[in-house]
Amino acid sequence: MSVEMALRAARVRYGPLEALHGLDLPVPAGTVTVLLGRNGAGRTTALRALAGTVGLSAGRVEWRGADVTRLSAHARARRGLCFVPDLRAVYAGLTVAENLALAAPGAAGPDAAAPYPELVPLLSRTAGTLSGGERRMLALSRALLARARVVLVDEPSLGMAPPVAARTYRMLTALAVERGAAVVLAEQRVPDGLPPGSLVHELRRGSRASSGEPAEYR
Repeated sequence: MSVEMALRAARVRYGPLEALHGLDLPVPAGTVTVLLGRNGAGRTTALRALAGTVGLSAGRVEWRGADVTRLSAHARARRGLCFVPDLRAVYAGLTVAENLALAAPGAAGPDAAAPYPELVPLLSRTAGTLSGGERRMLALSRALLARARVVLVDEPSLGMAPPVAARTYRMLTALAVERGAAVVLAEQRVPDGLPPGSLVHELRRGSRASSGEPAEYR
């Protein structure tokens, strides 16, 4: 598997506190990488460092071997990176239809809601009035509809009913297996149904504690 992106000796500070302590993290194309750990382990910060929404205090970010550490989040998005954070992942003041239009320009109405038909009756609702699970479906639609080379998702199934969560993981897996995207998920537990070749990196206190296959962490 070729490495699509990577953190190399990455350090991130929030004021006096260091959240990542020289983290090395390869992100291969064509498979699912799970960042596993408890709250405060550094999972979210690692995603933000890859996405460019937080700067490094040391180390570098690479994309296909090129140093993109100084590349802005907007520039990384234009290159084909899609980041779905755990919070504030939708535009609360826009309708569901308007949020979907931003995710898939050119698609309209029910066509844009294809990953989650549950959103079709809600197209005229403002996103801020949706339930937590509905907002998560709307946020994930952006990743599932975009033709992204790198997809970063923090807590994909947050607030979702189990059947919807299972469907979500199948669709995220398809991005990696069928489209060849590098998919990275921040999780507190290893989800079921990951494809062969998936990788798990357990983070503790901002460092990588161990790495292995999903079965080793269940």
